[in-house]
Amino acid sequence: QVQLVESGGGSVQTGGSLTLSCTSSAFSYLTACMAWFRQVPGQEREGVAILQEDSITSRYAPSVKGRFTISKDNANNILYLQMNSLKSEDTAQYYCAVARPGFSRQACGTWPPSHTDFDYWGQGTQVTVSS
Repeated sequence: QVQLVESGGGSVQTGGSLTLSCTSSAFSYLTACMAWFRQVPGQEREGVAILQEDSITSRYAPSVKGRFTISKDNANNILYLQMNSLKSEDTAQYYCAVARPGFSRQACGTWPPSHTDFDYWGQGTQVTVSS
């Protein structure tokens, strides 16, 4: 069973920065497409960034490209989302996700990513950006 634990959310002013972390002991042996999604109440879960199995190739939603960076620390089993120049519209619950076994190519090869291709989810961490 893959368990993901997010941290790093909080409240920040417009223009500020936050770094979200997602840890899992499974990262030590799991090679899969990984992603960060976000969700606002009443709206669909939105893919923000994906990281392919090579832990190098990434892709971003147009709304965050140039401001957010997804990365993985393989030595410490942590997936990160560095968020800079935050805007009020970035306010959401953020989730890290790992693709279901055998679906990594599909999960990372589709844009926007579909949450149905991801089997493992963290509990979410809230990010609130205010002016």
